[in-house]
Amino acid sequence: MRSASFFMDRQQHWNAVYRTKGERDVSWFEVVPAVSIDIIEAAGLTRDTCVLDVGGGDAHLVDVLLSRGVTCIAVLDVAGAALERAKTRLRESASAVTWIEADVTADWSWKPVDIWHDRAIFHFLTSAGDRARYKQRLSAGLKAGGSAIIATFAPEGPEKCSGLPVVRYSPETLASELGDQFALVDSRRHLHTTPWGATQAFQYSRFRKR
Repeated sequence: MRSASFFMDRQQHWNAVYRTKGERDVSWFEVVPAVSIDIIEAAGLTRDTCVLDVGGGDAHLVDVLLSRGVTCIAVLDVAGAALERAKTRLRESASAVTWIEADVTADWSWKPVDIWHDRAIFHFLTSAGDRARYKQRLSAGLKAGGSAIIATFAPEGPEKCSGLPVVRYSPETLASELGDQFALVDSRRHLHTTPWGATQAFQYSRFRKR
């Protein structure tokens, strides 16, 4: 079991990132989260779909979902500083979103969702214990038949991000990690271009909860 100080250290790291770097000063910035939107739409997005963006930070996915008229949206992130930036950007629209300041592997709760979206959080979980806790939250938080969309660095992607080590996955190795409860139904390769012009190899995989 992780101690409270462990989660605090993780929170302090990410809060420091968001307090010292601008939106376009981090490698993961996207003006439009095109791949995420495409694969979310493939999962059957409607205005009534309930979506949880895990590790959403101040990313712009929530903006797009709101513009599509989606009314059940939550954004979870360990960094309160990131969530505050997103709220400031959204202004009055922020009240239509549920904001959850928590480590995904810690104790938190929200209603079960139709779509669980995670762009580049799972690959930071380098310990088996953290991955097991993540999978417990995923299993509890996703409806039967719902879609888990998880993007990680691909096998040829970076070995570190924001100074932290990562675990790189192919769709097949990610499916093996998640286990038989989740069936791989779609995967996409994507070369993400950072704000300073470097490229990073990602894989996006969509799973159906059995």
